[in-house]
Amino acid sequence: MVIVSASDDAETIRNCLDCGASGFIPKSQPVERIRDAIRKVIDGELWLPPDVDLSNVPSGDSTELVSRLATLTPQQVRVLMMLGEGLLNKQIAYKLNVSEATVKAHVSAILQKLGVDSRTQAVIAIGKIGGGTGDWPRLPN
Repeated sequence: MVIVSASDDAETIRNCLDCGASGFIPKSQPVERIRDAIRKVIDGELWLPPDVDLSNVPSGDSTELVSRLATLTPQQVRVLMMLGEGLLNKQIAYKLNVSEATVKAHVSAILQKLGVDSRTQAVIAIGKIGGGTGDWPRLPN
């Protein structure tokens, strides 16, 4: 997996690597360098911009959280995304065509799997791996 992004700060790049990326290509790179980077990643190499310094950025901060997110079922991922939108259990139940009790069970399982105590902490956790943008890596559905 290669990330191509306009955000090229060291923390974003470190988060992408922690989430399993094999390369990070800033959109600001010349076309020929982008081609070269893609070729290197296809050949099994790690590619990063030559001017990036990750030595001062802690590694592994989001790795454990990403591992925990990967344990969620597809329906739990949907519920977590809706929690991030600020929806109430009743609204989530309506959108997913399930009972409120089912949503509550999903929320409880999500909290347990993520190792947090509240809905708010779960939403904050997913915000951390999105680099503070509110976006987070899409997990398989």
